[in-house]
Amino acid sequence: MMDLLNAFTVDVEDYFQVSAFEKDITRSRWDQYDSRVVANTHRILQLLIRHNVRATFFVLGWVAQRHPRLIREIHDCGHEIGSHSFSHQLIYRQSPQAFREDLRQSRNVIEDAIGQQVTAHRAPSFSITKRSFWALDILVQEGFRIDSSIFPTYHDRYGIPDAEAKLHQIKTASGTLWEFPLSVVQFGRLNFPVGGGGYFRLYPLAFTLACLARINRRSQQPFVFYVHPWEVDPGQPRLRAGSRISRFRHYVNLSRTEAKLNELLQKFRFGRLCDVVQQANRPDTSPGLPPAEARIET
Repeated sequence: MMDLLNAFTVDVEDYFQVSAFEKDITRSRWDQYDSRVVANTHRILQLLIRHNVRATFFVLGWVAQRHPRLIREIHDCGHEIGSHSFSHQLIYRQSPQAFREDLRQSRNVIEDAIGQQVTAHRAPSFSITKRSFWALDILVQEGFRIDSSIFPTYHDRYGIPDAEAKLHQIKTASGTLWEFPLSVVQFGRLNFPVGGGGYFRLYPLAFTLACLARINRRSQQPFVFYVHPWEVDPGQPRLRAGSRISRFRHYVNLSRTEAKLNELLQKFRFGRLCDVVQQANRPDTSPGLPPAEARIET
């Protein structure tokens, strides 16, 4: 459908590790739950193989530590591996030092698994907000080059509604970082999230496809799409955790996700985050994409 290359991303975490359930399922209890992340990630890998798509997998360090073979399999399939933190803590609830230590722990265990430097990052629950912009500077200091954590929308747990909504570079005190915000489409004064997760499961597929096509066509911008392995697992245990709204967000339309992903992957060109950034850096880049020297201040 489109010539632009868009980013397909996977946040590799298990069904019991989501932020919405953290008050009822503490990290100290994670080992008590039946892990389904390996089988569910394999389902996504097979889907991507069928469509000849390479993606970026943001891996939770806790998962990489327990399933290093899975992370090597993802890497061996040609996918980019990024950090999704070690313990899935919201960044704006951490101190800068705690964030740095968690980031290093995640990076080290992932690099041990794949034997390659990790330079892409996504915060748990998109928790780089105005309260935690300081995290971007630490990412640069720690050698990260691409981040995809800022959500230009309103949400009760994350979001910066007035944030730049397209791929751009952020200049921090320590250097420059590519930021690929989660995809939104503006209707009136509101930014509607259209790039994956619960929004993808909730919205009619035709609406999502139309919105993503609008980003490519009208804005001449690539979009970033995200999914979690547990979202292709309608048979996962129903946990009595979180609020009613949180459980609705988590379980809505799980049985339809895989079929919808299959159609999505037929409609657009997808690649890794690093590939999309490379596309933005090429001299023959579409005029809607930011030049390599674009800057904004945090």
